[in-house]
Amino acid sequence: MNLMLFNPSFQRISWRSLPLIKRAMGTNNNDAISFAIITEDRFSDVISHLRANFFFDEPLNRAVGLCPHPGAPHAELESMSLSTMKQGLSLMATLGEEDRVVGVALNGVTRPGDLEVAERQLAHSPDPKFRRIFGLLNDANKELSLFERYNVDRIFELRIVSVDSIVRGRGLSNELMRRSVELARSKGFRLIKADTTGNFSQKMAAHSGLEPIHTVMYDEYKDSDGKIIFPTSPPHDSLKIMVKLLQ
Repeated sequence: MNLMLFNPSFQRISWRSLPLIKRAMGTNNNDAISFAIITEDRFSDVISHLRANFFFDEPLNRAVGLCPHPGAPHAELESMSLSTMKQGLSLMATLGEEDRVVGVALNGVTRPGDLEVAERQLAHSPDPKFRRIFGLLNDANKELSLFERYNVDRIFELRIVSVDSIVRGRGLSNELMRRSVELARSKGFRLIKADTTGNFSQKMAAHSGLEPIHTVMYDEYKDSDGKIIFPTSPPHDSLKIMVKLLQ
């Protein structure tokens, strides 16, 4: 399984329906936001954005201290993000004439057998905190047998939604989610899934029509000594695996 964590910011403002193709929004060229598929020439810009806005603040990452401070790199998170972007299903939002990346939705496809491959790779990770996080995600997904349950041979995964603080409050997270759902539908996917790790991301996914099918409460997820493994801060109290069937 690849990276499926969500940005802890959530905006309730709804944007009017827009086509998936690149289109600018704003009152002038300096604050207009445009959308596009992330191409290889923007991969490094997206990684820089994730270092500054996502890796440190994501609830599970923060609970175990995966990244020491905002802007810090993490080789395995970045490798997983790059692998996702190479699948060609990820979206970016850019601001103004400087074309700065201010929001991303990293989306990918998973197929039968991918989880087992991810588990083998995880066993060789040198970072115990990284293994702890993705061990939880892998274990939770193994219980669900989603391919058999929904009779599908591929799943569109909403893996990361991240928005720069300078544009929060404009509904950008919801718009990136909406466009991701549209993209999945246009590519013929029947099932969308997200592993939502915080309260705000769960609300954001629900806003896009995803429903929870499995919940792990963090205060019940403990080690052999009875210690809580992920001491998250309120209001982030659970992992929820959420899905949406597309007609």
